Amino acid sequence: MAADSARPAPAGEHDHQGCIDHALSRADKLCAERGVRFTPLRRQVLALIWENHEAVKAYDLLELLKPFDPSAKPATVYRALDFLMEQGFIHRVESLNAFIGCSDVGRQHELLLLICDRCHTVEERAASSVMAAVAAEIVSAGFQVRYKALEIHGLCTSCASRQGPAGASGSEGS
Repeated sequence: MAADSARPAPAGEHDHQGCIDHALSRADKLCAERGVRFTPLRRQVLALIWENHEAVKAYDLLELLKPFDPSAKPATVYRALDFLMEQGFIHRVESLNAFIGCSDVGRQHELLLLICDRCHTVEERAASSVMAAVAAEIVSAGFQVRYKALEIHGLCTSCASRQGPAGASGSEGS
């Protein structure tokens, strides 16, 4: 994970406002450097995505946006999401049809997403050795990649520890 990452700290120590502030300040800086407009609406959508570390769906964002912009429509949210993805500020979590904030903004990178099926948090990991192995398989297949992301569903450390040692995978005895 990148040094300027804004991913979760251990339970009880995490400051979501710090994540939001960090994401917004990076976006402000990069938009200014790139000469693109970081409108108040785009800013608000990014802040809403970073309110927690769960993936958020577009229609949920629309509902969260209503107090700030009662006239917001689905197209409004989708245009903002398209801009935020183009700028690399967010990622789409394909398996959930939802979005998360990018913890390594400003750098093109591959994704390994760990998705907790219980608390719904999503952690972005660099996992360079895993991605190198995947890249080698892709080269060996002669496949031309357009986009690469690995999404792994399971239980985060916190949820797994609450579950106890008896049923981590659910496949015992099968």
